Amino acid sequence: MDIQLLNQVEKQSIGERQPLPERYLRLSDDEMDARIADAKRALGDRLVILGHHYQRDEVIKFADYIGDSLKLSRAAAAHGSGLRPGSKPAEFIVFCGVHFMAESADILRAPHQKVILPDLAAGCSMADMADGDQLEIAWRELGEMGVDVDRLIPVTYINSSAAIKATVGRHDGVVCTSSNAAKVMTWALSRESGEVRGDQLLMLPDQHLGRNTGYKLGIPLDRMALWDPNEHWGALTPDQAKSAKLLLWKGHCSVHTRFNVAQIDAFRKKHPDGKVIAHPECTFEVVQAADLSGSTEFIIETVKNSPKGSTWAVATEIHLVNRLAHQVAPDRTVVTLDPFGCLCSTMFRVSPNHLLWILEGLLEGHVYNQIVVPDETKQWAKLALDRMLEIH
Repeated sequence: MDIQLLNQVEKQSIGERQPLPERYLRLSDDEMDARIADAKRALGDRLVILGHHYQRDEVIKFADYIGDSLKLSRAAAAHGSGLRPGSKPAEFIVFCGVHFMAESADILRAPHQKVILPDLAAGCSMADMADGDQLEIAWRELGEMGVDVDRLIPVTYINSSAAIKATVGRHDGVVCTSSNAAKVMTWALSRESGEVRGDQLLMLPDQHLGRNTGYKLGIPLDRMALWDPNEHWGALTPDQAKSAKLLLWKGHCSVHTRFNVAQIDAFRKKHPDGKVIAHPECTFEVVQAADLSGSTEFIIETVKNSPKGSTWAVATEIHLVNRLAHQVAPDRTVVTLDPFGCLCSTMFRVSPNHLLWILEGLLEGHVYNQIVVPDETKQWAKLALDRMLEIH
């Protein structure tokens, strides 16, 4: 089955977004909370709810497990076990996140489990910047340009479709998250049995995570080249493509690229003793100007363990920043670097109304919004995800 057909099958398997029934609209917060809690209690060990850090508070408070993409991938791989001591793997995994996360959970789930995304419109603009057929075209064109594709290792950020992960798996590549990107890239370029795994890396779809991580690993900027999937030969010359140690896919996160150096300067002027911590999806200039940079989990642990009374500007999604300020580190001053706040609008689409509809549907015997990755796609995508989970 070619990759274009796989993409079509994936889209068909998702189905159309179903509008919420009228009875789930205009509910009071108290009624919604009580009904979600009741439904969750009634489902018991049949259910596990995974919640990404960027979810709104009204949803994430019902999650059994909260984490970044790496933590939630490990939770999905564990098939829900260990989240409640003595419990069996859950029958239903309700993923309060975005589509690529639910796809990853479906790839890693046990055979008897079903993965559900409360709102099918919860996507990711970064993941949409790369699809499987674009990657296949890029692979062919790189070969035409003289790149030794047998020595090129593709690394895809977990913020990518199952079709991309499958293509990466077929080409001996691996998935990464912001938490383990450095370890994964080091693994891809490391020596094994006296031989180098790869001479070059292709990092997609987020150019900024690739650039920031590669630079930390000692790859100079002049050994990096930006591949534009919408241009012939990626808008590169053969010499540029062959000389690059790290090829970066032209993609980005629409949230994290809103932060800029001027915001850092304004914060430092107002808080001379304050610290700036940035997510590696931010631009290179922002990461270099910040005091620290790292994954969502790194940001949480750093702020939580900082001295009481310290001041932090955090360059990441606003729901996490607010949670740091009010719940995780209330004895510190924690503000968003962007004075207008950076909201992941697609993550925000998962509402308590959608969660209630899903849970009460399960009690009535209806499985809405099940995410199903086709078997052939799943086989190769799982290979790339398994490689990630095996890297320590």
